[in-house]
Amino acid sequence: MFDLKKLKGKSVALVGGAGFIGHNLALKLKELGAEPYVIDGLQVNNIGYYTSDYEKNINAERYIAFINERLSLLRKAKIGLKIIDVRDYHAISHAINEIKPETVVHLAAIAHANRSNKDPFSTFDHSLRTLENVLDVTRSKGIHVIYFSSSMVYGNFDGETVTEDRECNPMGIYGALKYGAEKLVIGYNQVFNLPYTIIRPSALYGERCVSRRVGQAFIENALVGEDLTVNGDGKEGLDFTYINDLVQGIVLSIIKSNSINQIFNITFGAARSINQLAEIVMEKFPGIKLHHKKRDGLMPERGTLSIAKAQKLLGYTPQHPVEKGFVQYIDWYKNFAESNPQFFKK
Repeated sequence: MFDLKKLKGKSVALVGGAGFIGHNLALKLKELGAEPYVIDGLQVNNIGYYTSDYEKNINAERYIAFINERLSLLRKAKIGLKIIDVRDYHAISHAINEIKPETVVHLAAIAHANRSNKDPFSTFDHSLRTLENVLDVTRSKGIHVIYFSSSMVYGNFDGETVTEDRECNPMGIYGALKYGAEKLVIGYNQVFNLPYTIIRPSALYGERCVSRRVGQAFIENALVGEDLTVNGDGKEGLDFTYINDLVQGIVLSIIKSNSINQIFNITFGAARSINQLAEIVMEKFPGIKLHHKKRDGLMPERGTLSIAKAQKLLGYTPQHPVEKGFVQYIDWYKNFAESNPQFFKK
């Protein structure tokens, strides 16, 4: 699947690379023979956030352990880590000039829609400000910039599937900033001929995530014997995507010339209802029940993202339906809880 000759020795800078997506991507790139470098301030959705907010967050100890495991895996793989605040133009400029990457993957952002809507200033500061710095530093160097957007840019889905050329109508701060960032990336291409790829993922899940999206909340509740809660009737479909499939799509975007100046949905490509996800958890944890609450009005009604374009241009082939990927995720959580029972006290 991967052209290892194109990856061998290839320098890739991962901005925000110590996060959930970034560390998994860095480990895969290193395994495939590339030379990934992680650039991260470790403050946003990372060790700085959970240590400073330690007393207020009941999951802080658990998530600090996840993040320390990420950093340990990066060290063991001998992946370079530059701890800098990407909002500092001179710091990111120095790092990029030192690394001399062929590709920059921009992951730095507030990674949760609810947090974005509650704190728009930080969302702008850590999302658009960091992106603009990266774009300005790379604009004259011929560096391929891969920007991580979101399925939230589409707003309410108006059919069974959405394709990349569908009109976007985002809702709330998070979706609006992601769509604005896409336009900024395209603008840099128009003005400076900067090569880009925009990736729109959906409903990500996988090992060492700390965002506590719906699937993660289900598992963590079940591990301490608490019932599951869904906002809404649970019939809404989400295109749940396992981290390993997403990483495959990113790697293909790095090595395939067909990815240049394109936008791709990188998801599993088939929506499943939140109730179906809950059923998988309840099968693994007998006795756990499901409850429904009022739906958040700022969350768009979503569904399947078409991956036909990524399949055609990149050769993207996701391998993990929820019956496989989410079960693997549950098993990882169970093993972690058995080894670290102190983090799962009710």
